[in-house]
Amino acid sequence: MDRVPGRLSRRSVLALGGGAAVNAIACGGTDADSVSPAPDDPSLRPRFQVRTGLDRLVEGGFAALAGQRISVISNPTGVNGRYSHLVDLLHAHAQDTGGLTIGGVFGPEHGFRGSAQAGDAEGTGIDARTGLTVYDAYNASQATWESLYERAGAQTLVFDIQDVGSRFYTYIWTLYDSMAAAARRGLRYVVLDRPNPAGGKAYGPMMTSRFTTAVGKKEIVQQHGMTIGELARFFNGEFLPAEAGRPVELEVIECSGWAANMMGGDTDVPWVMPSPNMPTPDTALLYPGTGMFEGVSSLSEGRGTTRPFELIGGPGFDYHWSDRLNAANLPGVAFREAYFTPTFNKFVNTLCAGVEVKVTNSQVFDPIRTAVAMLVEARKYPAFAWRADSWDSARPHWIDKLSGSERLRTMIDAGASTDDIIGAWQEELAAFDAQRRPYLLYPR
Repeated sequence: MDRVPGRLSRRSVLALGGGAAVNAIACGGTDADSVSPAPDDPSLRPRFQVRTGLDRLVEGGFAALAGQRISVISNPTGVNGRYSHLVDLLHAHAQDTGGLTIGGVFGPEHGFRGSAQAGDAEGTGIDARTGLTVYDAYNASQATWESLYERAGAQTLVFDIQDVGSRFYTYIWTLYDSMAAAARRGLRYVVLDRPNPAGGKAYGPMMTSRFTTAVGKKEIVQQHGMTIGELARFFNGEFLPAEAGRPVELEVIECSGWAANMMGGDTDVPWVMPSPNMPTPDTALLYPGTGMFEGVSSLSEGRGTTRPFELIGGPGFDYHWSDRLNAANLPGVAFREAYFTPTFNKFVNTLCAGVEVKVTNSQVFDPIRTAVAMLVEARKYPAFAWRADSWDSARPHWIDKLSGSERLRTMIDAGASTDDIIGAWQEELAAFDAQRRPYLLYPR
């Protein structure tokens, strides 16, 4: 294979093929067929008018919550079309009308107001704006949720958090555990629905019971393709009767105007970062795939840059990676040779070589196929290494926890092709697609 450099310097980047010669080819070439399509331009996309569950709750004068003592599970994403937060709106409504009572707020990973980084929380305290008690619910077990409900005097739970459609994004497991605890205590559970920024199509492998963790607690596929309301209905029908002894009393206040072929950049729903490393709806398109690079120790997933999960690279890689990926003609995506220096997380202050992943057609883009192809090619470099978890000797590879089993890793290590790897989970994906169908709320 081609020579692979060790630690990069900025001078060595030019020696590897960057600089004026490359720019001249890109700007002066005449073969139109060889030019990759430009990435989706968000400013040119149609903006469909969508009303979220929160918008509809406010428009209805909070009638669905009238006379109840409620507790809220939310984070900074719980805003309406004017960027007013659910908790602030509820607090003002309660003060003005006395029509409901707020027993407290529960904050997930990153906290209720969003001041904490990945893997952290804000702690329990008093919210400065409203004076309400905010309970730290990050990593809360179902038993902990029950005790929090008792402390807050909860009767009705209201959930409003923007999900991004990936199994290993932790907010859906906050939803699951809080629903199970509410079912055990006989509480009402209201979900204010929001569009899935990655659309309504399911992709990827199934979680297996051996590899369940906090980033994948139940058997769903890697990109579930449901809104948070649809997923709540799925959890309630498929898992809660066995987990909690009964389903929860669930109400989903649906979005209006959303269809499952709409991506996050296609609607007028305000984008508030669900977490510090999810800056745009386009990040959410990639995350169900490129999030798997958290399971590779030799490659940064772009944390510590302004383009997390879009920039992927490491000090032992080079421009051949982008060349090979572009030659694979993956649907709806192009790869730009990229160099970056992370400011935190992996490879701090170290120059990394790799790719910037650019979605060119969101309707045909498959994030997990794309990431698998990236892993297959990256595995050919001597520098490549899977992340090992020393704290889990029985399941030492983080990639197995992200992908749901050992299959992805062992097939890549054995030299399997992208098509063979993707083909290995098509039967379980089809079964999941059929299983979720009764719980869907929006056109597919």
